[in-house]
Amino acid sequence: MSIYKRKDTWWIQFTAPDGRRIQQTAGTQLKDEAQELHDRLKADAWRVKYLGAKPRYFWKDAVIRWLTEQGHKKSIETDKVHLRWLDKHLSDVYLDEINKLKIDLIKNARLADGVSNSTVNRLLSILRAILNRAKDDWEWIDSVPGFRFLPEPAGRVRWITRDESVRLIEELPEHLKFMVRFALATGLRESNVTHLQWSQIDIQRRCAWVLADQAKAGKAIAVPLNDDALDVIASQVGKHDVRVFTYKGNVVNDGNTKSFRKALKRAGIDDFRWHDLRHTWASWHVQSGTPLHVLKELGGWADISMVLRYAHLSSAHLEEYAGNSSFRLEASCDKLTTSG
Repeated sequence: MSIYKRKDTWWIQFTAPDGRRIQQTAGTQLKDEAQELHDRLKADAWRVKYLGAKPRYFWKDAVIRWLTEQGHKKSIETDKVHLRWLDKHLSDVYLDEINKLKIDLIKNARLADGVSNSTVNRLLSILRAILNRAKDDWEWIDSVPGFRFLPEPAGRVRWITRDESVRLIEELPEHLKFMVRFALATGLRESNVTHLQWSQIDIQRRCAWVLADQAKAGKAIAVPLNDDALDVIASQVGKHDVRVFTYKGNVVNDGNTKSFRKALKRAGIDDFRWHDLRHTWASWHVQSGTPLHVLKELGGWADISMVLRYAHLSSAHLEEYAGNSSFRLEASCDKLTTSG
């Protein structure tokens, strides 16, 4: 039986010329569509066996291999969200059939869901990454169509002044006071603060470290501890055997809580998120003269472009060059007089 029905969906079954038994869902409730897909698969298998044609792979084949190889990615769950959405558009589409027209249709369909341009671009990014892998590493396809991404607003940089930070800390419950002070002293991301363990701290050497599997860039980060950070660490000694930051003896996994947001409101600080503590730390550094390449290392950024977001907050690194365009009127006049 070449095609058969399970519940409401048609399935395909046949033996390929090389002896492989092909059995898969046709992904349709229409018999004619199932028959068409069956005939196409059987013809492709014949061409591969007897004409030496290159095997053709479906998008879903690439997704399965991608998820197998990329299961370690920190963002794999986000990838799966995008891939589940793409499944209804590409599941039974051959990789070499994904062209610019189909990509545009996918882009428009996602926009019709009412999502932002950045969400659409993340979807396109995972689609392009899989196609590139299929071309360069797996050699399943010969080329990848061009991608045109949608415009996105400039990256958000929200920071608060030192006076505002004092107001905020005064409004926080005690356990959050320490966590916010530590975040402002080190620039660590929320999860790196909440999950910080005593084994990651060396008080004598005035440093801490974030392990590679805890870092967003996948690279271990050395964290120098200033006096503010060391004061916070000292205040937490003896509260828990493993974690640095706790609440009533229990570990803390989230800093961006209702208590944090209520404290922001009482402090009169609007449009501010926990991650903006990291922006604030970086902004204070730049305003105090920390070179951008040093800030990149302190913050554990993989790319200098991420640090350039803060460059406009200080012109100190440009001051020595400012005089290069100076028009020295007196010197010019003297020269003209001498020449005459």
